[in-house]
Amino acid sequence: MPIDYPVNYEVGDIVFTCIGSTLFREIASASNCWSNHVGMIIGHDGRDYIVAESRVPLSSTTTLDRFIHRSAGQRHSIRRLKGGLTQEQKQALLQQVPSRLHKVYHTGFNYDSSRQFCSKFVFDIYQEALSIQVGSIENFDELLRKNPQAKLTFWKFWFIGSIPWSRNTVTPASLWRNRDLSVVYNSHSDMQP
Repeated sequence: MPIDYPVNYEVGDIVFTCIGSTLFREIASASNCWSNHVGMIIGHDGRDYIVAESRVPLSSTTTLDRFIHRSAGQRHSIRRLKGGLTQEQKQALLQQVPSRLHKVYHTGFNYDSSRQFCSKFVFDIYQEALSIQVGSIENFDELLRKNPQAKLTFWKFWFIGSIPWSRNTVTPASLWRNRDLSVVYNSHSDMQP
């Protein structure tokens, strides 16, 4: 029997969640955003929506129910490109997914690497398929300068002594704050950009 969600979702909808592990909590803190993980809906299997994501250790697909249950407090938000997507655009997005699956997760969040991480995964699919940027590329210097409260000690430890200030990355927060995405569903009322 299909899972009953409060709203009908579509291919290309971006799902935002909040993973509770230390690393992901620090990602949320550094980027001043509740969300630290994203995936993209790629279809429905008759019972549940299917989400494509980059996660540790490999990019893969999962059900929306499982995706949401990994989020702290099951907090999640689903956003869609304003005006929606045509069938051709949805197909173009789907064509980008297979070659990005089973790729090793990049725990250093280097956008210029051949490896993946969640926000790069979704950002690149939209960029390649539709020439639309659903987030923004920035370096660690730009990212951490926006938040004077960021725990630099953690990031120095994470990067084994030296933060790669000039390294390009793309964060879930930059996707979350994209003004071209409209809210389809928020699980909690306090989820504002």
